Amino acid sequence: MRRRRSATHLRRANNQVRAERAKAKEEAASTSSGDGEEADDEAAATGEDLDWKDQLLGKVKTIDPAAFERLAMRLLREAGFRNVEVLGKSGDGGIDGVGVYKVSPLLSFPSYFQCKRYAGSVSAGAVRDFRGAMAGRGDKGLVITTGTFTLSAKAEASRDGAPPIDLIDGNDLCDLLKQYGLGVSTRVVEEVVVDEGFFDGVRAA
Repeated sequence: MRRRRSATHLRRANNQVRAERAKAKEEAASTSSGDGEEADDEAAATGEDLDWKDQLLGKVKTIDPAAFERLAMRLLREAGFRNVEVLGKSGDGGIDGVGVYKVSPLLSFPSYFQCKRYAGSVSAGAVRDFRGAMAGRGDKGLVITTGTFTLSAKAEASRDGAPPIDLIDGNDLCDLLKQYGLGVSTRVVEEVVVDEGFFDGVRAA
């Protein structure tokens, strides 16, 4: 039960990204005056978000499977996993790598991961097979894909009585790569605003 309750640092970071995005949308909605200009600005921002993610996923899909596994390995290291390694051909049953997540000074456990460089959706069968490959090795796993997961795959990942499997889809992957600065950088645009009222005050004095 303790392991089931202990979410990995990567999962927490992913949830944090989602929460921040949801909060930003709520704040934008609450401050909106309802005019067409602000609606257009929000639509443009959403479009820009999709543009960079589409570009990023398009690039990631061009790298070979081994390179994608190395990318996943580096992402896990940045997220706080230790002793992360790609198993490559030595992996069994679709296990691409393993890392150790330290929950506390007294508790740590191995987490196995599988990489799916997909354009489509990962099925429940793929999640089930991955869990089967983990049997006897550990009970914590992570599937990372450039695509999406079917509803049945999500249900299988959290099925009662079975070791939980964390799922990272293409959208989540983009957010995490951005958060850890892996192949993604952000630029802050400075906006200068002239306060004309300030000069009116100076003239009046």
